[in-house]
Amino acid sequence: MKILTLETTCDETAAAVVTDRLEVLGAVVASQDALHQRFGGVVPEIASRAHVERILPVIDETLRRAGVGLRDLDAIAVANTPGLAGSLLIGLSAAKSLCVALDVPLIAVNHLQAHIYACKLASGEEVFPCIGLIVSGGHSSLYRCPGPLDFDLLGGTIDDAAGEAFDKVSAMLGLGYPGGPAIERAAARGNPAAFAFPRPFLQDRQRLDFSFSGLKTAVRYAIAGPGRLDFSQIRLTPEHTADLAASFQEAVVDCLVGKAILALELTGERTLCVGGGVAANARLRQRLQEEATVKGVRLYVAPLRLCTDNAVMAAIAVERYRAGRFESLELDVEPGLVRTSRASGTNAAGASKPIPR
Repeated sequence: MKILTLETTCDETAAAVVTDRLEVLGAVVASQDALHQRFGGVVPEIASRAHVERILPVIDETLRRAGVGLRDLDAIAVANTPGLAGSLLIGLSAAKSLCVALDVPLIAVNHLQAHIYACKLASGEEVFPCIGLIVSGGHSSLYRCPGPLDFDLLGGTIDDAAGEAFDKVSAMLGLGYPGGPAIERAAARGNPAAFAFPRPFLQDRQRLDFSFSGLKTAVRYAIAGPGRLDFSQIRLTPEHTADLAASFQEAVVDCLVGKAILALELTGERTLCVGGGVAANARLRQRLQEEATVKGVRLYVAPLRLCTDNAVMAAIAVERYRAGRFESLELDVEPGLVRTSRASGTNAAGASKPIPR
């Protein structure tokens, strides 16, 4: 069985061909970093237009690398949630068109679940049940995952995602875009204890939510002071910049690691899987490994090549194919939806519900 998987949730246009044995026959990712760099973040309209230009060449090159033709495909899978509405529509439209032309089933992929499935794909081991931590530019979420298709939301960010905070702090420090790698490079030369930045919710032993907006503001005040908004007049020394970056990074890592370990303790799970673009951060990976060793839990972190958005991780579609979970051609995009398989999750106010045990 061969499935073509498509990923266009944000600013990467990606495709892959995977088999029911989780073999990756071919994969292509077309990045848009250069298009958005001057704006310091992703511009949705630019992202959508770039997807329109790239989706067919990316599919064509993926099939060429995989050594298969369109008629060799048994299904088309596409990420339809969550993400930027315009970007999602491009991928979904391409997937539907192929399904009609080839008379093969359509499979919907949840982008966040796929980030966790990347841990199973890369390790070749059974990672479920587990706690899943997704940290990216748009999401910072904790899930309890009884199986590859069962995800219960335990908590998430109430404001900025970790990756978004990295981008904004990087802009404040004049380090450029994307912010994650820029902050990490600067932090390597700095003192993580130089600034006592806040760790929101870290001391709350019942809540599994994150908040990075206040931390971002604390960095702003450390740079410019309250009420001073003109960053163009501020000149930071390289040492000062490095210390700010290191202290900020350490605060984010403390929050992410602390809540992930708390989720394990509250649920009784003994496996932690981590995915998403921020999971590429070396300091985060180091701290996760240290805590996992101390706590005696299994840790799986997606390899660097599968941290940023890609279509390989959409091999979770194989699980849906086996379960017979196909979609009609009326499938729509769900930009802001974080699906859960049970009633647990967040209520209308965004507060965490009781932890499922």
